[in-house]
Amino acid sequence: MAAQPARDAWRDDLHGTLRSLDIRQVVYVPDAGHARLIDRCLADPELSTGALTNEFEGVGMCVGAWLGGQRAVMLMQSSGVGNVVNALGLAQSCGCPFFTVVTMRGEWGEFNPWQIPPGQSAPRVLEAAGVVVHRVTDPALVCDTVAAAGRLAFQSYIPVAVLISQQVTGAKVFK
Repeated sequence: MAAQPARDAWRDDLHGTLRSLDIRQVVYVPDAGHARLIDRCLADPELSTGALTNEFEGVGMCVGAWLGGQRAVMLMQSSGVGNVVNALGLAQSCGCPFFTVVTMRGEWGEFNPWQIPPGQSAPRVLEAAGVVVHRVTDPALVCDTVAAAGRLAFQSYIPVAVLISQQVTGAKVFK
C-alpha cells in the first residue's frame, strides 16, 4: 500500500518540532520508522546527529548533552526499550531530563512475532522505570504531542517518552 501524503505529513514536520524545542543533538538507533526524520536531522548543519550502537548509550548521550548545556533527543524503536532501563537511573539520579521518541512495533498489523513481546511491554516498562509516557495513535497529533512532551521533559527535568503507534507509522509488510 502506498503512503498517504496527508497521513505522513508528520514525518517531515517532526524535524521542525524538534528544532522548535531547541534540541541540538539527536542520537538514534537506525530504524525504518524514523528514517525520514533521521535523514532530515543528518542534513541539518545546526544539529549534531549520531548513530548509537544500542539504546543504553543514548541515555548517557542525552544526559551528557544536558550537562553540557544542550538539549538532546533519542530516536528508537520499541524493541530497544528494555536496553534503557538501567541507564535511566543516570538521568533520574542526576535530575536531568531525558527525552525519547519511540516508534512502536508488535502491535497494529505486526508480521514479526519477535516484535510482539517488546512492543506490548514497552509502555509498562517505561512507566515502571519512572518515565512519563505519551502515546500517539493519530498522525495529526504527532508533532503537538512531541512538542508538549519535550517541554515537559526539559522544563521539569524528568524522563519523558513519546510512543508513536504502528497505526501512525504503518505496519511493515515483508513478502
